[in-house]
Amino acid sequence: MEQGIRLQKYMAEAGIGSRRKCEEWISKGMVQVNGRVVTELGTRVNPKEDVVSFRGKPVEPPSETRTTVLLNKPAGYVTTSRDQFGRPDVCDLVKIPGKRLYPVGRLDYQTTGLLLMTDDGDLAYHLTHPKHHIPRVYEARVKGVPDQAAISRLERGVRLDDGYKTKPARVRILKQETDSAVIEFTLYEGKNHQVRRMAKAVGYPVLRLRRVAMGPLKLADLPEGKYRMLTEKEIVMLRKASGIKE
Repeated sequence: MEQGIRLQKYMAEAGIGSRRKCEEWISKGMVQVNGRVVTELGTRVNPKEDVVSFRGKPVEPPSETRTTVLLNKPAGYVTTSRDQFGRPDVCDLVKIPGKRLYPVGRLDYQTTGLLLMTDDGDLAYHLTHPKHHIPRVYEARVKGVPDQAAISRLERGVRLDDGYKTKPARVRILKQETDSAVIEFTLYEGKNHQVRRMAKAVGYPVLRLRRVAMGPLKLADLPEGKYRMLTEKEIVMLRKASGIKE
């Protein structure tokens, strides 16, 4: 009988990164087990016996307690752990002693709003897995005022610049002015820069973008750059929404 835990799951639960990101690092030969480089994703490790290293540093065993926070991301921060341009990342905004949290999914450099950060690799994996279709709600200020035909196209799905056709979405105008409008997008998938690309596809480029909700969680009045711990009730709802069976 196979013993131990899959290497990528062990790393994710230890707070190194999302499970998919850990798989990428393993495949690139950036992970060692007992001093030997491992690139096989099926590798299993015994946390009590094996020494796992990432980028030359030991991976500490997962903590028994998990921490998840909701951050109101400001513009000007990246959600990647390493940025070639040296720009500040969201990890600089969340400092909890003894905790190493990483973002769940991504928000563009200039996009603001709701971003979850956690050391719960299992939760992060399920929240970002395409099969669970966790709704994400965005408010976008666009150039111009879309007509009903444009809104209907966005709701049915539009062809993006790479040929991909987006899945059906909920779209409505919240506010309109002379030369711009605020539109609410509720998406059930997460392609790169999706809202910006969808709006551009119908001729109304995004001027500002903010994520205001994710599954059962809402940004509400949390100030930009600040974060709060999720309540036990919110974590239970989030785990249920992401398909985690207790």
